[in-house]
Amino acid sequence: MHAAPDHSADPLARERGHLAASRSALRAMREDAEALDIRDVTANWVNAAVLERQLDERIKSLADLAHTPLFFGRLDYLHAPGAEQAEGAEGEQFYIGRRHVHDADGDPMVIDWRAPVSQPFYRASKKDPMDIALRRRFGYTGGELTAYEDENLSDATEDEQTSRLLQQEIERPRVGPMRDIVATIQPEQDEIVRSGLSGSVCVQGGPGTGKTAVGLHRVAYLLYAHRERLARTGTLVIGPNASFLHYIEQVLPALGELEVKQATVDDLVAHVEVRGTDEAAAALVKGDARMAEVLRKAVRSHVTMPTEPLVVVRGSRRWRVPAYELEEIVGELLARDIRYGAARDALPQRIAHAVLVRMEQAGEAPDDRVQDSVARNAAVKAAVKAVWPPVDPAKLVLRLLSDAEFLAAHAEGILSEDEQKTVLWAKPARSVKSAKWSAADAVLIDEASDLVSRTHSLGHVVLDEAQDLSPMQYRAVGRRCTTGSATVLGDLAQGTTPWATRSWAEALGHLGKADAVVEELTAGFRVPREVIAYASRLLPDIAPGLAEVNSVREAPGSLAVRRVEDAAGLDAACLAACAESLRQEGSIGLIAADARVPALAEALTAAGITYLSPGEETTPDTRLTLVPASLAKGLEYDYVVLDEPAAVVDGEPDERTGLRRLYVALTRAVSGLIVVHAAGLPAQLA
Repeated sequence: MHAAPDHSADPLARERGHLAASRSALRAMREDAEALDIRDVTANWVNAAVLERQLDERIKSLADLAHTPLFFGRLDYLHAPGAEQAEGAEGEQFYIGRRHVHDADGDPMVIDWRAPVSQPFYRASKKDPMDIALRRRFGYTGGELTAYEDENLSDATEDEQTSRLLQQEIERPRVGPMRDIVATIQPEQDEIVRSGLSGSVCVQGGPGTGKTAVGLHRVAYLLYAHRERLARTGTLVIGPNASFLHYIEQVLPALGELEVKQATVDDLVAHVEVRGTDEAAAALVKGDARMAEVLRKAVRSHVTMPTEPLVVVRGSRRWRVPAYELEEIVGELLARDIRYGAARDALPQRIAHAVLVRMEQAGEAPDDRVQDSVARNAAVKAAVKAVWPPVDPAKLVLRLLSDAEFLAAHAEGILSEDEQKTVLWAKPARSVKSAKWSAADAVLIDEASDLVSRTHSLGHVVLDEAQDLSPMQYRAVGRRCTTGSATVLGDLAQGTTPWATRSWAEALGHLGKADAVVEELTAGFRVPREVIAYASRLLPDIAPGLAEVNSVREAPGSLAVRRVEDAAGLDAACLAACAESLRQEGSIGLIAADARVPALAEALTAAGITYLSPGEETTPDTRLTLVPASLAKGLEYDYVVLDEPAAVVDGEPDERTGLRRLYVALTRAVSGLIVVHAAGLPAQLA
């Protein structure tokens, strides 16, 4: 690493000049978009409304965010990209940023980070310079360009060094929602980000490896590379809870992508109001993939084979379709194993066709209009209703969970008698509206709904914190991308539900993406080495065989473990640790077992320390968030105070799940972790 060649009296002033000119060009691009008159462009009001919405989105995407640098790097090519590398050929210089900016002549001033010409910024090295002579990184303070750093990739005699600006950007304090990592994407991350739309990818990554950011940046890249297709088919980001989604919601807009929807799995399957909860044992059975077969059998049980012939009267003629032929038609539709509703829609047309064959045999010449008329005949409608009645998915699941005989008839050979008793409601509900549905019940209704009619499929789905999903939840997500692809993100060591997945191969099978490529990120960039090494003592018990994260950040003094004499002094010790952390710059998370949160909230209030709940944005005056351990997953804070690890473990139904919850809590810190405890630490940490 060395100083940049002096192309002017003041290279930094030259770069600041380019930044100012780029901002001016972006303003001009926005003004041009705002000045467009589309009143007479379209033929009708529908097209006009669509065009107006697209123009509004374009104007929003051209906003110049004051504290978001327009460019963060520069590439000096040895030769013009794509040209023959002939001797004497002149190279080009490109500024790499979050979006494309061009001048009044259409010449690029900033190149989108997703463009092919930008790729060497992330991948080039001295071993493979990718035709780059010089890579420049820029440092910013409050949106102002304050520093630059050059790497001469054409000089193989120099040693490869870690970029100081890159390290500073990675370690910058985290205040507010999650931000993009577009300036710091690493080569192994970039490979995943730029993988194609047609294939699905599963990213196993420990704490601080950037898997969530990689997934979000992959969406941004795919929207750039396949915008027209994904605009038509849609994209969706699925997270574990609303707090997590709020934490990540600004990443894609910062990259100019405004149309990506966000949801939880519960949002996707919200066919009924969820007002109840399941015991772990019941939720485990309801989330088992075998329930899909129980539901399939229950849905198909509504079909009754016809025993009577059908007579259709048209004018003075009567047309008779014998029972055996009706039975053949129904049997054929069942054998095709298409969705219940689609088969039901096809049945009247099949019956009408049988009637038309008889008409033709009698010398008539019926056309399609006659067939449609026969399909709507009252006798045909009555036969269809008797043979293939409509099925209401919620009512079907209600009956399965309320009627022991109905459940036994369709779960025989699939669920044991004990399992059947486990899922049956103690007090059967009278109606769909009065039922106290659980989250697992809603997933069953979603499965039944798909058996009746096809679920709409999107072009791409990102599923984060995927390790915590049940097989039935995986199926619910998989239905949303049957014709598209998926990016699955997670960490097997952080699975904290009783049904947490044991392997990615198993999870991807339930998702319907068994051919997805599994990538493992093991380089940690956020959590200090001392903290991740301490938390990794739990790995042999919670995820044997999983690679330990190797953090690139050394931060001596980033870990402190403090013992207090008794429980009475615990609250005071936690408050003292919070006050100590608040003297540092950045966000602070006080993480505690859910049962301990009310007491800590009371203590904070009594001490006059203001605090937030997960998902609420920090302010200069309020940087402390009180976080129940059950909501900590996926969140990050500059400094974390962890209250009573033993209580976090004891708050879960079994020790392994408790240790996994503790692993999550221990790895939320970006700069420093203080562990405060009165009870003994788990043996693995002692």
